[in-house]
Amino acid sequence: MAQRSSGKRFFVWAALAGVIGGGVFLATAEVFALLFARAASPIFAVGGFVIDIVPQPFKEFAIATFGEYDKIALLAGLGLAVLIASAIAGILQLVRPPLGVIALVIAGALSTAAIVTRAAVAPLAFLPPVLGTIVGSFILVLLCRRLRGWRESLVGVRADEKSETAATDVEMSDGETIRPGFDRRRFFVLAAVAGASALIVGITARTVSMAVSSVEAIRGALKLPSPKSTVPVPQGAELDIPGLSKLFTPNKDFYRVDTALTVPSIDPETWRLVIDGMVDQRVEMSFQDILDMGLDEYAITLTCVSNEVGGELVGNAKWLGVPLRDVLKKAGVKSGADMVLSRSVDGYTASTPLAALTDDNLDAILAVAMNGEPLPLEHGFPVRMVVPGLYGYVSATKWLTELKVTTFADDEAYWTPRGYSAEAPIKFASRVDTPKIGEAVDAGKIPIAGVAWAQSVGIERVEVSIDDGDWVAATLSAPINDDTWVQWFMEWDATPGTHYVAVRAVNKNGDLQIEERAPIAPNGSSGWQRSLVRVN
Repeated sequence: MAQRSSGKRFFVWAALAGVIGGGVFLATAEVFALLFARAASPIFAVGGFVIDIVPQPFKEFAIATFGEYDKIALLAGLGLAVLIASAIAGILQLVRPPLGVIALVIAGALSTAAIVTRAAVAPLAFLPPVLGTIVGSFILVLLCRRLRGWRESLVGVRADEKSETAATDVEMSDGETIRPGFDRRRFFVLAAVAGASALIVGITARTVSMAVSSVEAIRGALKLPSPKSTVPVPQGAELDIPGLSKLFTPNKDFYRVDTALTVPSIDPETWRLVIDGMVDQRVEMSFQDILDMGLDEYAITLTCVSNEVGGELVGNAKWLGVPLRDVLKKAGVKSGADMVLSRSVDGYTASTPLAALTDDNLDAILAVAMNGEPLPLEHGFPVRMVVPGLYGYVSATKWLTELKVTTFADDEAYWTPRGYSAEAPIKFASRVDTPKIGEAVDAGKIPIAGVAWAQSVGIERVEVSIDDGDWVAATLSAPINDDTWVQWFMEWDATPGTHYVAVRAVNKNGDLQIEERAPIAPNGSSGWQRSLVRVN
């Protein structure tokens, strides 16, 4: 019984050895990523690969469940998977060497493949995971060797416990002579040193990698030219009602949904935009070329296709930029083209109908600023696309690097083979901001208020129904333009109890908001929001 218990104990120490070996692998890779290619972190590269291959229903679940923290949840899940896999590798290396090292090499090969297949990787991006695999494997072999020495010394002592040499030397299976207890001390010392070093070095390397990036400093020092025109905001455009969304969503509160596990850091001095494909001539533009075209201010509401009925994946902002139609004119679009495939530096692509980018009546732009400051890094610095009337996944490419003029028949974008429509005009909608769901309100006169949007068309009216009663027209704020949301409110004489509040909108074409519920795939959710309100 004691021997069996001792064997289980060695499995625990072997699992620890595997975890330490895996930690050394990741820490070493982080250090060399700092030296050769900051985007070559194995955990982030594999995370990006996972984001790419996860089926669409799981993506929807992650966004709906974790919201803007979906990437943190993914990293936590990956960390747990690495922990378990490393522990298994340690046990394998103890009982069936070199299976543990083989498992670590496979993990290194997979992370290397994930890194080198990502877009815009540095020439030496393969080195961090390769060197990490070598160092991690060496530590794993060394730890398990010490562990086997400890185990075999105990076996030798039990077999020769009555001999005079039992307390001195024991010959291991590989011929090495050791002293009982010596390898136990060496195992714990090596485990402590390697584990602590991996933790300190890994965290330091990741912290330094984030800190040494000068792009945020460059962004902070960037002075954009004054716009040629600004957006007039009419009196009454913003209602002063507690709990109501602001007319312009602050940058820190603006929703973020993308496939980038780590935010790309791009120096505007080296940034280039290539326009090619079905064009008269290939054009390459610098950041300064964009600025030299002259900037205008635009007010545009963006909506994510993952926004559910009553959801918060929608925001309104002021943007500084240049018309995309003027950018495309520089290259000259050939006849027959009907789509522009935009590409991000991280490989993400979006398919935008060409007509939406060349229409003189639509303000599709390349944006360089958001709400009075250069684009935040997480929102596409230095240049992104903003196109009114289309869901973001087909129009709002961040960290833009290429515009390929092509056709829907010849090319498809990132989300199309994953079950989403190639073209996705926004379904106009309305939302209740206050009273908030789940929060009780006091009886008496209270405002029911929210926002409504119908990008590129505009909102004509918003109607509210209490407890399935008559639809009553709400009061609208003064609209800025047809590309932005409007605020709305109505006074409600609330009585104690539970009540249902429903809202719907009518656009300027006279169309009624779709009542029928639909999921977000393949082209956006629909339905009237109906909220339960509790009144004290």
